[in-house]
Amino acid sequence: MIAGIGIDIIEVDRVETRVSSGNGFREYVFSPREIEYCESMSNKYQHYAARFSAKEAFLKAMGTGWIGDAAFHEIEVCQEPSSPPYIKLYGGTLAMFNERNLGNIFLSLSHIKQTATAIVIIEKIELSS
Repeated sequence: MIAGIGIDIIEVDRVETRVSSGNGFREYVFSPREIEYCESMSNKYQHYAARFSAKEAFLKAMGTGWIGDAAFHEIEVCQEPSSPPYIKLYGGTLAMFNERNLGNIFLSLSHIKQTATAIVIIEKIELSS
């Protein structure tokens, strides 16, 4: 059963401005693994923007928005060679997710020069009586 669907779109230059400002935004929003991945890419700001969009879409799909114990850096977008991107959760965000009996997370990312977008679908765990 689908528990929630979230979609987000963002302008790449907005994320570039924030990430390149040097004010700690990058470390506040992205995990060390995400930073390493994005910094290794030729169009790194498109990848940062896609990941930011995924985090927003995830919070929308979860139905909470950015409240409580949710933290952007605890929502990690992972990318392995030859596999689709996926979301891994940590800390308070993982606890909120588990408290809501949520299960599989499906993620799709897309980006072009000017924009990045993400769609997240979350399934609810069916509890047996």
